[in-house]
Amino acid sequence: MSGAPEGVLPPESTGEEPGPIVQRPQPPAPPPFAIPPLFGKYPFEGVEVHDPGLLPYLYLHPVYSPHSEGRLSGKPFLKARMHLVERLANHLMKGGKFTGKKSKALTTVRKAFEEIAQKEGKNPLQLLVDAVENAAPREEVTRLQFGGISVPRAVDASPARRLNVAIRNLALGAIQASHKSTKPISSCLADEIRLAAKGDLTSFAVGRKEEVERVAQSAR
Repeated sequence: MSGAPEGVLPPESTGEEPGPIVQRPQPPAPPPFAIPPLFGKYPFEGVEVHDPGLLPYLYLHPVYSPHSEGRLSGKPFLKARMHLVERLANHLMKGGKFTGKKSKALTTVRKAFEEIAQKEGKNPLQLLVDAVENAAPREEVTRLQFGGISVPRAVDASPARRLNVAIRNLALGAIQASHKSTKPISSCLADEIRLAAKGDLTSFAVGRKEEVERVAQSAR
């Protein structure tokens, strides 16, 4: 006698074992021991993420050094385990001047954080999170083919894509500003982060986000 209720047939067995369930890698839990502040000055505690969509992809756990030595590259979704500061330094390395110079890119980020802390009197890590949230586009435009005709259509951007675009535009804005000014790139990066954290349209990253969303709104 089967344990199924009367009138309900038990599910048929196909004889095939269910395949493995593929899950996205989750960020590891923070270590149980104390870790010194970022660059020896800026605490990891108290940093808040106000955008719930970006929260699973913003890795802000304490780390000894924002340098993973390439262990997280070349594998899908492992960027979620890379610290936000390291991802910003990696995008600075795409500017030509910093190509292959990770220590120089991290030094630039450290100097930018020192300038931000001096001018704003706040934790630069929190301002960087606010800048990423304000620079992350929610909509983008793609092209669809209808009988040989390319038609633009607005699509929602995934959280991982939003984070990638925001970090890339912050670094690109600092690189382009350094080409047009005599200021060092660390000061340009500090200005870009401060303006983006306030949502100022003079920021390259925020201006690019507004432009992309405006084009997407017209393509709905």
